[in-house]
Amino acid sequence: MESLSLTSIGLGLIIIGVGIGIGRTAGSAMEAMGRQPEISSKIQTAMIIAAALIEGVALFAIVVAMMKG
Repeated sequence: MESLSLTSIGLGLIIIGVGIGIGRTAGSAMEAMGRQPEISSKIQTAMIIAAALIEGVALFAIVVAMMKG
């Protein structure tokens, strides 16, 4: 029972961290696109790749947390 609650806390922290990371990435990309609209397609591509990498690391962390719990 104790490991289930610790796993739940860990999973919650993972989700919060991913939300903050993707939010900051998107916010910075929007600011950059506002400053330099002529390269917005390059910025958008880089943002999508970064968000996908963050999601991949989060998925890996969730799998590890579930295996340990």
